[in-house]
This record gives sequence, structure tokens and C-alpha cells, in this order.
Amino acid sequence: MAGTTREEIVSEADGLFYQQGFEHTSFADIAAAVGISRGNFYYHFKSKDEILAAVIELRLANTRAMLARWESEGDSPTVRIRCFIRILIANQAKIMRHGCPVGTLTGELAKLAHPSLSDAARLFTLFRDWLARQFTLLGRGQAEADGLALHLLARSQGVATLANALGDTEFVEREVAEMCAWLEGLAAGRH
Repeated sequence: MAGTTREEIVSEADGLFYQQGFEHTSFADIAAAVGISRGNFYYHFKSKDEILAAVIELRLANTRAMLARWESEGDSPTVRIRCFIRILIANQAKIMRHGCPVGTLTGELAKLAHPSLSDAARLFTLFRDWLARQFTLLGRGQAEADGLALHLLARSQGVATLANALGDTEFVEREVAEMCAWLEGLAAGRH
């Protein structure tokens, strides 16, 4: 039973950290969301930093699983990269309400000079490495592939930030279409 309660705590904390921010989420908030007493809560986690570490590990595991799914379902690097781009559409409502879960967490941890920032930034590294590998499979050299991966990460983060600030669904859809067209141009050798 302890594993189930611990997993529920981490899942609820993940959602609250995304919706409210790490700093603005208390033990009491998480305990209330799970429906347990603070004493029972402390049995599983002694500090908010322990919960943060578990949330980061959950997000890393979920991201690895998503990338593996894209890898197995996509029959070409272009199709797989398009999955990354289209995540902005798939998660549009959440992004418009709360921003990108990776960008908002790393941004907040950077402002706090939190020691877990480098752990949270591993989420971006997962995407960067995966995208660079896809661009390499498209025939780009390693350095160029890494540059393209960073470019696409930066553009998607910019779209997520502006989607959150502006609340404009047409903007998101237009940017996704432009990124997909850019990708098709790269695949066809036009860029």
C-alpha cells in the first residue's frame, strides 16, 4: 500500500507543481489532494525537495516512455519529429492555462537558484538528444543536428510561452503548421 500512496503523492504533487508552481505548493496542498494526514505524508516524504526529486524522476520516466512510443510508432525521423512539434496542439489547453511543464518548472527553479535545477533541465536534455538523433537520421551532421534540435526546442518553448501569455489558439496552430513546413523543407533538403 505504501508504494501506491507514494505514487499518488508524486502524481498529485506533479500536477500541483505544474498548476500552482513548486514554491506556491505546500505539504498541506499535496496532502489534501491525496486525502491523507500530514503525519502519513511525512512517512513517505520528509521534505518538499524529496517530493520535487520524485516528480522530476516521474517526468523523466514519462518523457522517456513518450519518446519511445514516438520512436516505435513513427516510421521516419520526419514523422517522429512532427510528433514533438504537434505536442503543442495535443497539450494546447494545458499549455495555454499553465505554460510548458518543463519550461515553467526549470524557470521557477532557476529563479529560486534551487539545487534541483540541473536535474529538471535533464528533461530538456532528453528532448535535445532525441531530436538531434532524429535530425542525424535525416542526414545532418552531428553538430548541425544538435543545432537544429536546439532551434526546435527554443521555438516550441517560445510558442508555449506566448500561448500561455496570449491565449491565442490560432497562433499556436499557425506556429505548429509553420514548424511542420520547416521540417518538411529540411527533409526535402530545401533548408
